[in-house]
Amino acid sequence: MANAVVDRSSVACGAVAVRAPLASADLEPFRRELTAYCYRMLGSGFEAEDAVQETMLRAWRSADAFEGRSSVRSWLYRIATNVCIDMQRHVQRRARPMEMGPASPPEESHLGPLLHEVAWVTPAPDASVAPETTDPAEIAQYRESVRLAFVTALQHLPARQRAALILCEVLRWHVAEAAELLDTSVAAVNSALQRARATLGALPPDAHADDLDAADAELLRRYVDAFESYDIERLVALLHEDAVQSMPPFAMWIQGAANIGHWMVQPGPSACRGSRLLPTSANGCPAFGQYRPDPVGGYAPWALQVLEISGRKITGMSFFLDFLDPERLFPAFGLPLHLDA
Repeated sequence: MANAVVDRSSVACGAVAVRAPLASADLEPFRRELTAYCYRMLGSGFEAEDAVQETMLRAWRSADAFEGRSSVRSWLYRIATNVCIDMQRHVQRRARPMEMGPASPPEESHLGPLLHEVAWVTPAPDASVAPETTDPAEIAQYRESVRLAFVTALQHLPARQRAALILCEVLRWHVAEAAELLDTSVAAVNSALQRARATLGALPPDAHADDLDAADAELLRRYVDAFESYDIERLVALLHEDAVQSMPPFAMWIQGAANIGHWMVQPGPSACRGSRLLPTSANGCPAFGQYRPDPVGGYAPWALQVLEISGRKITGMSFFLDFLDPERLFPAFGLPLHLDA
């Protein structure tokens, strides 16, 4: 009984209720929502996983000190917030190519150098961060809160403003709960929220993706067929006229369906001819693992494609090239590291 934890809120008839110390099994049910929280804080699916691992480790090490004055959930969020702030003290703000400069002509000469993974907002697998619910409203709210554009916008905020905004406006915590977690006052949280909203409101607007339906499923089927057959004319017909394509870890990005079609037949991109696509999902959007023909046989990972759809057209194509992290990118989305011929 020496390591048991006293529950100070449960005293009856002069007896003190004694609760067993927290075990790892008590913490594990919170992993998915913590991963989603850390992803919004950090803008990286890889870093979110690392942050949650560190959160669980810190929580497990200090489990004997947990006195039950707050819920296990809020205690874990406090630890996760501190972990995320620690991880970002000396890291540049992550971005998307569209924030780094204007659109480029669709010519390979504009491709530029590879940039390090820490420069980019990178995707998160829905399998790791999506809430386990069938409620359409909750699913819609989740999809909106992990869109690449929204996660990128969050990176413009100082860490504590970001935490306050996510807690109060995404996760719907009461301001008093957020203030307690952040060790500050209700007035300070309200002030942080006001400044955060002003910052986000000053950013360029971004088109919102539609909820997907059967017609969009047919659009995706046609996209896969056109891409795998490398029928660029059919592929371009599926794009919105102002569609955008980006290709991290390159800063280059292209705007316009015709320009994207021109890019796809450049010598380098045309090496994607003969690719195969495997479906997955990322950031509440349809996604595909793209595998290019491997000279030694079969197909090798090349890019994780995240598509945004609106008005029965593809409006965004984010191709996260496997150069970002070849050992983690595809496995994180449940995709194999090689396909047989």
